[in-house]
Amino acid sequence: MRNTAAVTVALAMLSGPLAAQDTKPVPNDSMRGSIPGCAKGNVFTAGARTSDQVARLDVPEGMHLRMNGPKKLLAEIKAHEGSMIEITGLMKKGQYNQTGINVGGGVRITPGSSSAAGRPAPFVASPSYIDVESWHQVEGNCPSR
Repeated sequence: MRNTAAVTVALAMLSGPLAAQDTKPVPNDSMRGSIPGCAKGNVFTAGARTSDQVARLDVPEGMHLRMNGPKKLLAEIKAHEGSMIEITGLMKKGQYNQTGINVGGGVRITPGSSSAAGRPAPFVASPSYIDVESWHQVEGNCPSR
C-alpha cells in the first residue's frame, strides 16, 4: 500500500513538467518556425538567414510581419526594440509567397495589370501575420533608419 502511494506521487511529480512543455498542435494550414530580425511596435522585420538555423521559416529578408500574441509577450518584445531577436510562432502556409522579383532591402518588383482606362492597377499586398509563441535575444544589431 505504501509503495503504491509513493509510485503514484512520483508519477504525478514527473508528469507535471512534461505537461508544461507541451506546445499547441500545428493546424494543417500553418507551420511553426523561427525568424530572426527586429521588432518595432507590433511589426517584425525579418533579418538575414544564417546557416545554423534549422527551424527557420522561409521568409525573405526585409519582409514585414504583423505580430499577434498575448499582450504580455508583445510588451516584452516591445521592450527590446532596437535589439536583434528571434521569434518563434505559427504562420499560415503560403502567405509570404509573393509574386515578383526581390531586389533586396525589402523592395520587390511586381508585374502590374492594366485597368480598363489603360492605367496600371495599384498593387496592394496583403499583410502577413505571425502568431508569436516565444522569443529570445540573439547576437547582432538592428539597422538604424
